[in-house]
Amino acid sequence: MPRKLFRKFLPSHDSVRNNRYIAWFGPRLQHHNLWHLHRRSVAGGVAVGMFAGLIPGSNPVQFTAAAVLAIAFRVNLPIAVLVTLYSNPFTIVPLYFIAYELGQLVLMQGDGVLPPLAFGLEGKGFSEWLPAALEWLASVGKPLVVGLPLLAVLLALVSYFGIDWAWRLYVRCAWQRRRSRRAQRARAP
Repeated sequence: MPRKLFRKFLPSHDSVRNNRYIAWFGPRLQHHNLWHLHRRSVAGGVAVGMFAGLIPGSNPVQFTAAAVLAIAFRVNLPIAVLVTLYSNPFTIVPLYFIAYELGQLVLMQGDGVLPPLAFGLEGKGFSEWLPAALEWLASVGKPLVVGLPLLAVLLALVSYFGIDWAWRLYVRCAWQRRRSRRAQRARAP
């Protein structure tokens, strides 16, 4: 795993404990799972990030939600926040379309067509953006409202079990390589 690479960028447990900003939060931000890289913590961090990435709103909303969920579930905090970046301006439209289709499938509605997004909202203030976004959300109705959380949970589950499986596979292969190297050294004169 690229664990050694990521360890260079993650803070040590002592630096987290001694940080004056984190110390303000007390023991909640000092749990070892929030900062260390191991199978469950990383898989959970990816799952939390995948879930939080589909929360409607901008990146600060998603970052905050990922951080709160990571603290609540005691999974890797930096990974959870970083993974939310999968939903970006290039991927959000396909993700919302998939969520809409998933909502239609669950609600057994096949006749609806996704209304066009309001692309003319760039550069407008929050007071103008929010009513237009809520109007669009109301126009897409139940399929998106049902499909979005369902897709978020589905992506979280698939990513958790996928990361967990990949990590186990990597460890198993590393053990087999190590075992074969030891056997070769034992046979060598």
